[in-house]
Amino acid sequence: MLKTKVMISDTEKITSSSSNSNSNNRMTGTTHFDVIIVGGSYSGLAAAMSLGRALRKVLIIDSGKPCNGQTPLSHNFLTQDGKIPKEITTLAKQQVAIYKTVEFLSEWATSGKKTEKGFEIETSSGDVFTSTKLIFATGIKDAMPDTKGFAECWGISVLHCPYCHGYEERSETTGILGNGEYGFEFAKLISNWTKDLTLFTNGITVLTNEQTASLQKHHIKIVEKEIGQLEHTNGKLEKIIFKDGSEKTLKAIYTRLPFVQHCPIPQQLGCELTDDGYIKIDTFQRTTIKGIYACGDNTTRMRTVANAVAMGTTTGMIVNKELVEEKF
Repeated sequence: MLKTKVMISDTEKITSSSSNSNSNNRMTGTTHFDVIIVGGSYSGLAAAMSLGRALRKVLIIDSGKPCNGQTPLSHNFLTQDGKIPKEITTLAKQQVAIYKTVEFLSEWATSGKKTEKGFEIETSSGDVFTSTKLIFATGIKDAMPDTKGFAECWGISVLHCPYCHGYEERSETTGILGNGEYGFEFAKLISNWTKDLTLFTNGITVLTNEQTASLQKHHIKIVEKEIGQLEHTNGKLEKIIFKDGSEKTLKAIYTRLPFVQHCPIPQQLGCELTDDGYIKIDTFQRTTIKGIYACGDNTTRMRTVANAVAMGTTTGMIVNKELVEEKF
C-alpha cells in the first residue's frame, strides 16, 4: 500500500498559528485536538478554516504536494480564476494561520488507530497525536501509463477536465484518449469546445456501430492506432507518435486515469471505498466509520478546486455541529 507523504519544506513550515508567520520550530506541545485533518490542500484548509472560526483545536498534517502541483494555472474558481495553484494554497495557509487554535505539522502520517476517546495518528518521527474527530482530505494518486512523455504533460496539455482547461484550449486541435462508452461520452463533451477533435482508442475500437456513426456525423475522427509516445516541449504537447511511426499534431488531449487513494490510513481504520475507488461518504461527509469524515478529491470524481473548497467548508461546519451535539 502507499505510504502517505505529509511533509512540507522548512521554508513552508507553519508550526504555531499564533505567530502568523513561518517558523522552523516544532509545534506548541499540544498532542490532543478536537480534530486532526490529514491533508492540507484546498479541502483540508477549508475544513480547518471553518473549525478554526468555531474555536476548535485543529491539527493539519500536510505534504505540500497536491495532485495539481504540475498544473500551471487554476481556473473556474470564482475570485481565483487564472491563479497559480500554489498561490491559492499559500494565501489559504496564511488566512487559516490567523486562527490561533489551528496548528500545522510537517511530517508523514504513517498509521492511525481508533481509541476509546477518538483516534490516534502516528507520524514518521514516532510522535502520536490524538483527536476526537478525524478528517481525511488526502486526495488521490493518478496511475500514470508508461507512455513516454505522458507524465510530463499531465496537467499541462494532457488534461482531465474541460471546465478547468477547456476555455484555454478552445478551437485547438484536440484529442480524446479513450475507448468504448467512456471515449464516446468524453468526445461528445469536448466537442463543445472544439470542432477539430479526434478520438484515439489506442488500439481496436470497441465503440458500437451507433456510437461510431454518431461521432462521424459530428465530424469527430476516430484513430485506432496504438500510441508510442507524446512529443512535447516542457509539457506542452506537440504531437502523438504512434507505434507504426506515423504522427498526429495536437495541442491538447483529454483523458481520465485510473487512481489509488493517496492515503491508506482510512482503509486501515475500516473506511469503505465505493466501487469506483473513492472513500464512501454520506451527505454529511461521514465515512462508514463513526467519527471519521472525508472531503475533496478522495471522495468524488468532481475534481475541481472550487468543489474541494466547498466540500471542506461543509465538512468543517458539520464536524463542529456534531461536536456540539455530543455535549448535549
